[in-house]
Amino acid sequence: MNLPMWGKALRGIPRLSKDEWRALDLISRWLIATRSAVLVMTFTSAAIAGLLAVRAGRFDLLPWVCMTLGLMLAHATNNLLNDAVDYAKGVDRDNYFRAQYGPQPLEHGLMTMREVLLYAAVTGAAALAAGAYLVALRGAPAFGLLLLGAFFVLFYTWPLKYIGLGEIAVIIVWGPLMIGGGYYVVTGAWDWNVVIAGLPHALGATAVIFGKHIDKLAADRDKGIRTLPVVLGDHAARLTAIAIVLLQYVIVLYLILNQFFTPALLVVLFAAPALLLVIGVLRRPKPATMPAEYRADVWPLWFSAFVFVHTRRFGLLFLLGLLLDIVWRRIMT
Repeated sequence: MNLPMWGKALRGIPRLSKDEWRALDLISRWLIATRSAVLVMTFTSAAIAGLLAVRAGRFDLLPWVCMTLGLMLAHATNNLLNDAVDYAKGVDRDNYFRAQYGPQPLEHGLMTMREVLLYAAVTGAAALAAGAYLVALRGAPAFGLLLLGAFFVLFYTWPLKYIGLGEIAVIIVWGPLMIGGGYYVVTGAWDWNVVIAGLPHALGATAVIFGKHIDKLAADRDKGIRTLPVVLGDHAARLTAIAIVLLQYVIVLYLILNQFFTPALLVVLFAAPALLLVIGVLRRPKPATMPAEYRADVWPLWFSAFVFVHTRRFGLLFLLGLLLDIVWRRIMT
């Protein structure tokens, strides 16, 4: 058991030598191989669905726990398959972007393809087990949600990411599927307002992916991977990323004005300093070389690193706003 490494892997993607990798316990290896630091965005989706269920007076703990574990394990499975597919297609070779900002287990020789696929199979099976319980509980609609989730897990890396649909898939997954669908399996009710309420967080997750795809735009273009930033070009992609983060606030304000949210959600405005920083960064092209004051363990991530800080702060404030919204409504009724 290596608790310090668990914590390190949950905060970032630690860079390791082969000898350091061999000394790790199984859980540390799984956390690093699945890029568990980004699973916080999936947990936030599950938490939002749960809090909206609490607000509706229909929260059920066991379905929520199964839904949360299922979503996080499905995301972990996708990350494993992402590395496996890109490695098999030769994308991650020749010091490609993915192999620079953290260990790519296959490219760096830390794991064999058989090991990665075994990790993915076990992790995916656990996700399916959680999903099977929810299908048994909620019936055909939950089965449809499960099939949709499986589709994105299996086909996000290829072909969706390769044809400019990866970013659209992220909006669908982190919003309607995770939050709208999560709310449904917890409460047994579908609510389109909940789907809309999940969009600010979904857009935050999309902004992170969008930022990473801008960071590696040239590398993706050379590899024939037509992400949306590759299709749009650098300047238009950066403007689109700014629009995405601004839209998070616009939707919150809309939901306050139509009284689905109370003004308690205005607490997200405390993320404004991070928002202004992100906008300032996105207005300029990525530096050709790492700035002297920048963290070497983060580079070559640039736009995605700044966007991730904003997304994490916005997400935490959004969760706080939902908690305050619940308290506000109970005081006022």
